[in-house]
Amino acid sequence: MTETDSLLRERLQAVDSADSAQGLLDSVEALAELANPGAVDTLIKVLGYNNPGAAVAAVDGLIKIGAPAASALLTQIDGYNYGARAWALRVLSGIGDPRGLDLILETAVEDFSLSVRRAAASGLGSIQWEKLPTDERHQGQARATQTLLGVVKDTEWIVRYGAVVGLQGVATAAAKEDLVNLHAPIVNGLQERIEKDDTLAVQARAQWALSQIQPPI
Repeated sequence: MTETDSLLRERLQAVDSADSAQGLLDSVEALAELANPGAVDTLIKVLGYNNPGAAVAAVDGLIKIGAPAASALLTQIDGYNYGARAWALRVLSGIGDPRGLDLILETAVEDFSLSVRRAAASGLGSIQWEKLPTDERHQGQARATQTLLGVVKDTEWIVRYGAVVGLQGVATAAAKEDLVNLHAPIVNGLQERIEKDDTLAVQARAQWALSQIQPPI
């Protein structure tokens, strides 16, 4: 057994044997710090515990691990444990794995939790589009744009803020591929937030996003 394997095993055992909320938090933070794919199953299990601090640490660790964590989450998301599902969506949004696109799109529109909708909306701007074939990539970017242009009118300002972040990310990716058809609707959507949104933070974020978006060449 290598030193890395030994350390992973030690920290996995620490999570399993934690006997207090603080002990669990400390052990999960230590495990997450390793960013080791061997920790994925345990970190996913932590998402279902009634310990928000530990869940945040698990989310951070899973995002650091990346694709292996996304693969596991897409097969293990518990539709009956809302808390675990919400944390899982945060991970998928943070990783940006395109395999989670359908779920992220659905969540951005339909989830009853404003914080989860926000995470999904902003996460659409971080999708790793390059991992998709060209046709699927363009179709996915069009779907993301259409979804975000609806979400940017959400009744909750933090969700609208997340949608602005998402629109900036999609526009940046689309510009690299000369997708002119997506540029104008995104610009119009951001301009509308600048002119009509009743929250200064959203207005300012939309203004900044607009200043960063370059038209397709």
